[in-house]
Amino acid sequence: MNYYQNDTVNRTQQEHSVKINNRKELEITGVKEVDSFDNEEFLLETVMGYLIVRGQNLQMQNLDVGDGLVSIKGKVYELSYVDDHHQEKAKGFFSKLFK
Repeated sequence: MNYYQNDTVNRTQQEHSVKINNRKELEITGVKEVDSFDNEEFLLETVMGYLIVRGQNLQMQNLDVGDGLVSIKGKVYELSYVDDHHQEKAKGFFSKLFK
């Protein structure tokens, strides 16, 4: 792999996007890990920090860890990011909820 290809791979892994279609289909790239989920809330670790997705009848449709892609279906009510210095607090809070 030459320098240009290596740089392209690194940039691809760092990209993060959120695409919502009619508040019913959500496609998220740049996902590092799915920490927890149920039919009302997902906690995702992305390359841009933790992302909380809240809604109704949420279902994971696709999970591709290699590409960092997650697809969710259901009615989306809220998307919120947790700042870097609040990540451990959020992770601890949500892990208590989902025990």
